[in-house]
Amino acid sequence: MSIKKKPLVVVTRKLPDSIETRMRELFDARLNLDDMPMTPQQIAEASRSADVLVPTVTDIISEEMLKHPDCKLRMIANFGNGVDNIDVTAAHARGITVTNTPKVLTEDTADMTMALILAVPRRLIEGATILPDGKNWPGWSPTWMLGHRIGGKRLGIIGMGRIGQAVARRARAFGLQIHYHNRRPVAPVIAEELGATYWESLDQMLARMDIISVNCPHTPATYHLLSARRLKLIRKDAYIVNTARGGVIDEDTLVKLLEAGDVGGAGLDVYEHEPAVNPKLVRLAKAGKVTLLPHMGSATIEGRVEMGEKVIINIRTFLDNHKPPDRVLPSML
Repeated sequence: MSIKKKPLVVVTRKLPDSIETRMRELFDARLNLDDMPMTPQQIAEASRSADVLVPTVTDIISEEMLKHPDCKLRMIANFGNGVDNIDVTAAHARGITVTNTPKVLTEDTADMTMALILAVPRRLIEGATILPDGKNWPGWSPTWMLGHRIGGKRLGIIGMGRIGQAVARRARAFGLQIHYHNRRPVAPVIAEELGATYWESLDQMLARMDIISVNCPHTPATYHLLSARRLKLIRKDAYIVNTARGGVIDEDTLVKLLEAGDVGGAGLDVYEHEPAVNPKLVRLAKAGKVTLLPHMGSATIEGRVEMGEKVIINIRTFLDNHKPPDRVLPSML
């Protein structure tokens, strides 16, 4: 009796052990146990042998790769919510199914966003380094390490999707006034629940906020959404928090404004040229002007396992000749 051959699934990065074990059981899984990022050439080579590719947000799946005559991929099961790393249009034209892992990281990312909203005005990172760095601390003083209260301040959320709404719920509990800019207003019941004020004009909202949180996806339309012109609309004492994608902000201009004291501060978890981080941002962080995190907004064990489970469900559904629950089409972007 012949044994049905398992589909070849190539995974570009190390995933949680439980997910990798399940993949080995279900598929002919080629894993990346040492977690060294695959080069573009290695990913291209994988596309010429694998049935399914499981990339992450840092792996670029280009039109050139997908249009190669030797590309054998039938499916790209992205380990991530965003798909800006994949040319979805080229994949669709080639008949390659693309999926992602939505609705998994909403709460984790919103938690980290709220942490930065708290940390930047209250100078938490600056304070946390005083004692470990061996600096002389003379004791409590009425005027030392003063930050700013966040209760009563206006929070402007850019992108009021699942994560933006989750941020708004947390922020409202801390007494912030909720404002937002989105392609369209949220449903009235959600706006009422959040006490949220909609701004059709991003420019007008930016000029009036105390804290700005970037929570929109990275698409061609949102690249440098916070352009040099728009960044200059922001008040000098306002703070910017970004846990979405680095490319949404013109990073060079943001650096210049921070250096000049024309923006109150920033909390960044993502960067325009990841994994490279602008050295000027690092210097600003050492000077206490910004808080920098290494893209850890969604980094929870629970979140990563749930992402892996979604990847497996999408692959199995596809291989059973059914529509994967998290299929991504060009028209959805």
